[in-house]
Amino acid sequence: MDKILVPIDFSEYSLYALEVAAQIAKKTEASIVILHMLGLSEAVLAKNDRQEHEEAKYYMNQAKKRFKPLLEEPFLKGIDVEIMLQNYTIFSELDQVAEENWVDLIVMGSHGNSGIGPFVVGSNTDKVIRTSRVPVLVIKRKHPSFDMDKMVFSTDLGEESIGAYRKAREFAERFSAELKVVFINLPNKDFKSTKEINKKIDVFRALASTDVVIDVSNDYSIGKGIMNFCERWDADLVIIPTRGRTGLVHFFRASIGEMLTKRSATPVLTIKI
Repeated sequence: MDKILVPIDFSEYSLYALEVAAQIAKKTEASIVILHMLGLSEAVLAKNDRQEHEEAKYYMNQAKKRFKPLLEEPFLKGIDVEIMLQNYTIFSELDQVAEENWVDLIVMGSHGNSGIGPFVVGSNTDKVIRTSRVPVLVIKRKHPSFDMDKMVFSTDLGEESIGAYRKAREFAERFSAELKVVFINLPNKDFKSTKEINKKIDVFRALASTDVVIDVSNDYSIGKGIMNFCERWDADLVIIPTRGRTGLVHFFRASIGEMLTKRSATPVLTIKI
C-alpha cells in the first residue's frame, strides 16, 4: 500500500478516520493525502471574477489555518502527508481524485448511531462507496489503537464476488490478519439446503483456486447475520463486496438499516466487485 486518501471536513468523525489512516500508513509505510472539499456555493461562483477570486481566496486561507494544528497531531509524526484543497461539491468526485493520485485506500469517517446504516442510502459516505473503484474503509468512532487481526468477509458465494474475495485475502495478508469467510443463510424463499450450500461452496473454491473454509451462519437477514457473526468472533473489521452504483443497498437489501444501524460498531471495508 503506497497512498491513502482521507477526506476531511474537520468534524470529529473525519479526525477519527485520519488517526486510523495514520496507523495504517505507519504499518504499511504509506503516505497520506488529506483532501478538504471547499464546496464553494453557486452564489459565490456566480459573482464577477474579482469577487469570486477574493472569496475563494478567503475560504482557502481559512481552511489552511485549520490545517496547521491538525498537521501537528502526534499521530501524524513521521508520515509523508500531502494536503489538497479543492472546490469539489459532490463526493463522487473522490473517485477521480483517487485515480489521479494513485490512491490504494480511502478512509472516511461516518456519523450516526453505532452502525454503518446511516450511510446506506443518500449520504455522502454511500455516494463514495457507490462510485469508488478503490476500497473504502469506514470509521465511526475513535480508535487509539486500531487492530485488524481478525477480519470477516461476507459473501453470497456468487461468481462475481470472487474478485472481491481475492482483494480481501490480499488485504488480510498485508496485515498478517486472520480472515474468515461467511455465508448468511436466510429463511423462507432464500433458504438453501446443506446440499445446495455445499455445491455453491465447491464452485466458489474452484473458481477462486482456494481451499478456504467458509462458515455458514443462519439468520433472519444478511445484516443481522453479519453483525451476529462478527460479535461472536469479536471481529476487528468486516469486508463487504459492493456492486457498482447500487452500493451496499443491493448487497444487503433492506436488512442493514434495521440492524447494523442500531448495534454494530465494527469498522467496514467495502470492495467493489
